[in-house]
Amino acid sequence: MSRTESRASAVRRTHGPAPLRKLRHSVSALLVTLLAASAVLLGAGGAQAAGYRYWSFWEGSGTGWAYATQGPSIVRPDDGTVQGFRFAVSEDSSDADQPRHAPDFGAICADTPAKGGTKRVALVIDPGTPEDAPDGEKPPALRTACAQVAPDASSAEALASVAKPLRYDSSAMICAISGYPKTGCGEQVSGDGDGGTKESEDSGEKPSAPADGDEDSGSGGGPSVGLVVGIAAVLLLGVAAVFQARRRR
Repeated sequence: MSRTESRASAVRRTHGPAPLRKLRHSVSALLVTLLAASAVLLGAGGAQAAGYRYWSFWEGSGTGWAYATQGPSIVRPDDGTVQGFRFAVSEDSSDADQPRHAPDFGAICADTPAKGGTKRVALVIDPGTPEDAPDGEKPPALRTACAQVAPDASSAEALASVAKPLRYDSSAMICAISGYPKTGCGEQVSGDGDGGTKESEDSGEKPSAPADGDEDSGSGGGPSVGLVVGIAAVLLLGVAAVFQARRRR
């Protein structure tokens, strides 16, 4: 055997045939790509928006609170009803913060005697905590009020009688009660990595009128990490089968 043939034989023993070397390179590149994609998806999952900053609407239910299923402009409460409004950051009704005061009609309306031709609606107005406040603003103190309004008045009208000024957006979502907050309306916020929140870039989206009782039924778009991993496993099994078949030739 000549020196050239001997060297070629050694190369084949060390590195394998050229097609197999190319296949190994393809597998390595695929693995790197899949790992990078998984890292991006996992990172995106951890950076999902924390929720929306808005006034949620509640109805007293015994000694607790129930998230309202209709908006305050639609609900026409009966005399003796207790309703609450809470400003906070939440994703939807399932994790929304309740008003931090018991729905006690007797205590809230104790100094407002019944009057013919009117009804009394006890209101709890909770502006929330500094952590949920927009940048540069400080939430006012929680307060209660007894609204005495016409028998056919809506919850929004009862609120307006004791907590002006109110601010609404074009979809009739409550943006501010008693002037708080000064700006913003249902803006999306995201985690800042330090336990706080920050406003996300304006995406043109808002919560689906949470103050009017609509629950957020959507979820983050895009493929799940599990789906990507499953597809990756199928691809790798296919590549491995081709690799083994070529080695047997």
